[in-house]
Amino acid sequence: MDDQPKFWVKSAIDLSDGSKKIIKLVFHERFQASIGDLLFDCVRSPSKEARILNLVREHINFMQGYSVQDSASNLVRVIDFIPAETMADYASTEGMEHEEYFTTSFPAILQEYIEAVRAILFLHRHNEIHGDIRRDHLLRDMTSNRLRWIDFDYAHGLNENKFVHDLFGLGNIVMYIAGGRDITMHVLKDEMPHIHSIITGDDFNIIFHNRIANLRKVFPYIPEALNRIFLHFSMGTTFYYENTEQLLDDLIRAADAVGA
Repeated sequence: MDDQPKFWVKSAIDLSDGSKKIIKLVFHERFQASIGDLLFDCVRSPSKEARILNLVREHINFMQGYSVQDSASNLVRVIDFIPAETMADYASTEGMEHEEYFTTSFPAILQEYIEAVRAILFLHRHNEIHGDIRRDHLLRDMTSNRLRWIDFDYAHGLNENKFVHDLFGLGNIVMYIAGGRDITMHVLKDEMPHIHSIITGDDFNIIFHNRIANLRKVFPYIPEALNRIFLHFSMGTTFYYENTEQLLDDLIRAADAVGA
């Protein structure tokens, strides 16, 4: 098949009904990731993804599919194709000023995102994690108009809080959709040099050190209730979210503040 993003991920057609499927073959991978001073052992786990596919069956905010063993006992996952927009297409300031985007588009996007965070809470309450939360793993289904999580085959080694990696992924996405893009020092230098000079080390994202977490310094009309969430993911934070319920509660309060 043409245009395969990963050599172990294939496109296919179900001959019984003509529907498009994504076939995920077994591919083993292990690496280390870090959040601040925390190190995580990450491993690609077909069995973990198969287990979650069973858990989220018919859940509107997750990709759907099933697993089957091939002749060599490899656990292959068969995923329903989702006709979708990426978050980069959907939550974008392209063609408008940020304030217009923030007041007209962002409130509805935030409400949809809160639903997606509730879906991750569903996983966490079943002692499961997504494992690789990032904006290209959250699609807006163009058929149902709902946000849906995809690709949950990463597992992590033991650590003090198994959900912390998911929490930081959720934080990064909400900062992206609030900014309508990644607000980096390069963006500030090119477009807002007067802001560039007042950014300090504490204002940066704790994971992506070129991105700004303290977005209220850039866009002063962002409500404090929303910006306080961002600051939990900044270099200057002294308090991290311990669980998804805490983040979700703050997002709901922030949605009220922006009129969502």
